[in-house]
Order: sequence, then C-alpha cells, then structure tokens
Amino acid sequence: MAKKLFIKSYGCQMNAYDSARMAEILAPLGYLPCDGPEGADMVILNTCHIREKAAEKVYSELGRWRRLKADREAQGASMLIAVGGCVAQAEGEDILRRAPHVDIVFGPQTYHRLPEMVARARRESVFDTEFPVEPKFDFLPAERTPDGVSELLSVQEGCDKFCTFCVVPYTRGAEYSRPVAQVVAEAERLVAAGAREITLLGQNVNAYHGEGPGGAWGLGRLIRRLAEIDRLGRIRYTTSHPLDMDDDLIRAHAEVPVLMPFLHLPVQSGSDRALAAMNRRYRADDYRRVVDRLRAARPDLALSSDFIVGFPGESNADFAATLALVEEIGFAQAYSFKYSRRPGTPAAALAGQVPEDVKAARLDDLQAILNTQRLAFNRASVGRVLSVLFERAGRYPGQLVGRSPYMQAVHATAPRSAEGKIIDVRISALHANSLAGVMAASGPQRPPATAARAIA
Repeated sequence: MAKKLFIKSYGCQMNAYDSARMAEILAPLGYLPCDGPEGADMVILNTCHIREKAAEKVYSELGRWRRLKADREAQGASMLIAVGGCVAQAEGEDILRRAPHVDIVFGPQTYHRLPEMVARARRESVFDTEFPVEPKFDFLPAERTPDGVSELLSVQEGCDKFCTFCVVPYTRGAEYSRPVAQVVAEAERLVAAGAREITLLGQNVNAYHGEGPGGAWGLGRLIRRLAEIDRLGRIRYTTSHPLDMDDDLIRAHAEVPVLMPFLHLPVQSGSDRALAAMNRRYRADDYRRVVDRLRAARPDLALSSDFIVGFPGESNADFAATLALVEEIGFAQAYSFKYSRRPGTPAAALAGQVPEDVKAARLDDLQAILNTQRLAFNRASVGRVLSVLFERAGRYPGQLVGRSPYMQAVHATAPRSAEGKIIDVRISALHANSLAGVMAASGPQRPPATAARAIA
C-alpha cells in the first residue's frame, strides 16, 4: 500500500536537488510524494542555514508538525518526522532534545541512508550527521524522474574557502567533485527523459575538479562535454566563487552556444576591508577584472550577485564602496541580506557588530539601486527577440510560461505543442515580475552590452 511522503525544502537549489533525490530513495519503500503534511505518513524538513534565524524557523515548523503527528496517532495511524540538511548538521542532537517528537535527524551527506534510518526509526530515534568516507552519489538511484524541461544536476559539494560568515564548510564538508562519467551519465538520462536545460549545482561549483579521462577536469571542460549531448539546449551553473573563474571557464562562455549568458557571481561587498574580514581572499578590483574578462568573452553576459550589508565593522565608507561597485558593474538580478550571526562561525564573535537599524537602512539603500538596475535590464528587453524555453501552461487559456536566457519569466500565447521547446519570442511588454511577448519569426537578438550591464 502506498504511503504519503511530504518534503518541505528551504533555501538553495542544492536543497531542491537533494529533496528530489530523497523522494527517489524512499520510493522503493512505497512512499509517494504528496502536496502537504496533513495525512502524510512521513514528513521531511530539508533545511538551509543561509537565511536569517534558520534554526528558529525549523523549530516553529516542527511545532506545527508535532500537532499533526498527535492527531495522526489519535486516529491510530503514525507519522515519521525527519529533519535533514544544514540546520540538522549544525544543531545536531539538540533537535532531538528540543523537539522529542522528531524521529530522524540526518545531515546533507547521509540522506542516501534514509531507507535504513526509516527502518530503525520504528524502534528508536535516529541521528546521523557523519561525513561518510563513501560519496553519497555512489548510492543514489541511477534513474531519475524529471520534474520538467529544466533540471538540476549536482556536480560538486562542500567548500574549502571558509568565509567567516558561512557555515557550509562545517555542514557540507570539504569540496567534493563527482566523476565526469557519473555526471555525464546522469545528464544523458535527464535529456533522454525530456529535459532541455540543465543547471549544474555546487556550493562552489566552479571549483569543480572531477576525475575524467586524462585526469581532473575543470568546470569549463565538463560544460564542453555536456554540450555534446543531443537535444540539450541550455546549460547553466551556480553558485560560483570569483577566485575559481579560470581561463577555460571564461572561454567556454564565448565558445559554447548552449551555455547561457547569465551568471550568478557573488561578491558580498565592494569594500576591501570588509572582504578581508569575510576571508573572501580577493579585492574589489579583482572582482572587477573577472567581470571585465567575462564581458570581453561574452558581451551580452548578464550578472547576478549576493551582497551582505552590515557585516561586523562595516563603516559608512565600506558601505559606500559597495554602492559604488554596484553602480559601476550593474546587475540584472541580485540577492541582498542583512548580516546575521551564524553560531560557530568566526564572524559571530567579531567586534563591531552593526546595529539593526543601521543594517536595515543600508539594505534599503542597496536594494533601491539593485531594483532600479533589474527593472532597467528587463525594460531593455522590450522590443527584442529572445529565445524562451517554455516550461508550463500559463494562467490563461492558450498561454505558456518559460524563461529567457537571462532567467526572466516570459509568458506568451503559444500552442501547447510548444511546451518543452526553445522558441523565439518578441518581447512586447514589461510586467512587475515577468515579460510578455509573441512568438517571432526572426531569430533571437542579443541585448547590447549596456543592457547586459543593467544600466538604463
């Protein structure tokens, strides 16, 4: 008899990938995904430690699930509650202490053991946050059920950079790159099942150094190999570190047509002093030079980035340097956050913690500029022809929704047969969070370099 499984995933695309694989691992045990925790036989909270107050949000969710579990037990049924991901790794056995109704706590590197954990959880609480010697990818099911035409593929995990604000080295462990053959085989299966776009994932994806023919391969070489797969129309990768943007990867942006001209390249701050305190190991001008080289290789490249405001010791001059960098480079999209302490990270103990009201004011100022740049970039698309990968039906009859090469949501009147295809669309209108267009006869047009810089 089928059992219902609900997985709630927080945070990054890596967690979305992991959640999908968890469902595949549990399917042979009879668990089938459902849309909510009500009535589920097993619920999994796959957590992320990046967002502010991540642990508090986990315990709040677990409090709601405790009531659902009590209701199930009152009806003579059962519910297993599991917590995985980075918060599980960081909080450890405190989760079982603070939320004794939780049955399983597991880290990001152990979810391939879920069937064993489920069997044990019928007898006792299960806690597994080790960093196994064996790579978990060797134990995951080979077959995957694609969710759609755009798929995630994890190629690298962990990080050796040890930024002072980040928990990833402690929760995901050291850098590990999957072997080339394993990545290619998974990509080929996804494309054979209908995927047209693959996003390569890693905590530090451009540090990829997977073993392949002739030795270790970098990300650029891997992308070139994946580009040879028939019917694979688009390749993306995220998240990158400026230090690992090597010459071959930059050349790939110029030479591989299916590599999309949209890159997420976190900078975090425009202040050299703040970057040093963050242990980012580059200066603001180093970042500028990387961007210049990327744009020389691909003039229509558009950038996304991450910013932290109010890092300990950040002065008005430091923040002004961040604003200056943003104005100079221009970003089509960006994620910006107030600094918040992560227990166990070096930055949590730094002197000069910035008051909340100052952080909030700085974030407002930064986001105002970033939003202006995002709107300017999208406005520059109106009147142009962009290739759109149609992913699903839209809100209205006869409408499909997809994404441009720059990750912009685009909706257009199109036949249902266009779903899953990459089709040229002439952009006719700009909306708050999307573009509208009509199917075009002419080929796609690259936006001018000024538009790619998100400058009006």
